[in-house]
Formats: sequence, C-alpha cells, structure tokens
Amino acid sequence: MTYCVGLLLNDGMVLLSDTRTNAGLDNIATYRKTFVFEAPGERVVTILTAGSLSVTQTMVARLREAIEDPEATPDTSIMLAPTMLQVAEMVGAELASVRHDIDGKMNAAKVSTSASLILAGQRAGGAMRLFLIYPEGNFIEATEDTPFLQIGEHKYGKPILDRVVRPETSLEDAQKAVLLSMDSTLRSNLSVGMPLDMTVIVRDECRVGSRRRIEAGDTDFVRMSEAWSLALREAFTRIEI
Repeated sequence: MTYCVGLLLNDGMVLLSDTRTNAGLDNIATYRKTFVFEAPGERVVTILTAGSLSVTQTMVARLREAIEDPEATPDTSIMLAPTMLQVAEMVGAELASVRHDIDGKMNAAKVSTSASLILAGQRAGGAMRLFLIYPEGNFIEATEDTPFLQIGEHKYGKPILDRVVRPETSLEDAQKAVLLSMDSTLRSNLSVGMPLDMTVIVRDECRVGSRRRIEAGDTDFVRMSEAWSLALREAFTRIEI
C-alpha cells in the first residue's frame, strides 16, 4: 500500500508520496513513487503512483520510451500533447493497456494488478491541472470545491486536508498540511513508510520549483510531528461537552 496526495492551489501545486512497497510482512522495500517529466519553462508533468509496482513501473517506462522516441508526435508523447487533458487521456490509456497486458500473467497467481495515479502539470499558456486516474484509465479532476486528491491509504490523512486546505492556501501552509496528513497516516498504518518525496510546482513557471526527500528521523519532520501531537492534546483538553 502507499499514500500519495496532491493539492491544486491558486499559487501552485504541492505533491507528496511515501516510498514503501510491501508484498507481505517480511518483504518490505523502498521504491520511488513520484516521477517528474519537464521541459523547464515549456511544461512540467508529475505522476504519483499507487498499487501494483509491476504495472506502474511498466507504465512509466513506456511513457519515457515514447518521449525519447525520435519520431514522437503529440499523439504519442505526453511532452508534446497540446493540453493537459490530452496528457491525462494518454496516461490513463497507457495505464489501462499495461493492466490488460499484465492481467493474464498475474490472474493465475491471484495477484492484484490494480493501480491508480495522481497526475499534475502545466504547459506554457495553459492552466495548472490535477487529475486522479483510476485503474481502468478514466479520471476525475481537482476543482475549487475539491482542491486536493489522494490515492492509496488516504482515510487517515483526509481530515486535516478537509479542514484547512482551500485554493487560497499558501504553498508554505500547503506543504505543512500534506506533511501532517502523511504523519497521521504513518502513525495509523504500517503499510505506509518513509522516506517521503515532496514536490512543489509554482504557477506558470512550468517547472519543478523544489523537490525534497524526507528521510526517517528528519529533524524538521520529527519536530513538526511532535508539535502537532502536542497541539491536538492541548486542544482536546480545552474542549467541553
């Protein structure tokens, strides 16, 4: 399992993923789940993955191969597609195609090939867009009413996002919100684990503004986690029923 979250804000986008992958209690590994494709100043596309590792890794490899193809066209490469909507359609179609190819091999072993994605990006002259792509390749898009999307083990980290995230939330506060959302998930589910990968994209820059890997024991993250726990305990004691 995993947990990934993406925020679409007036000032930009903030994305966070964990890196834990497990196939049983005694087979735990670390794999990157955030993938960035960018032509700085022209477009940036970021994909966060959850689910079957064989499906998501194959899908990303095929997307890279299409980008690097000397004969790539706007119909085959996500870095040439004229709109982010078309990028979402291409990525969704690739996800569904890979699942179909792998399903036959994995069904006999009763291994799930389900996978879902968060796709975020912007091209020069276009709007920032954030999509959640389902295993079947269809998708939904973040809006002003719902400015964040989650995949994986999302239930523990959702309450804080519901309460604090709005389109006008600053990028600084947004980073704090996704980290505390992840902290709640880490405390409640052992299938989600460090290190974490956080990506910030500033509106209209069409490039990654900052990338940060947060390792286990990171002093800033530990301090934030402890401060949040203390704040919750103090607020709890002040509430009367």
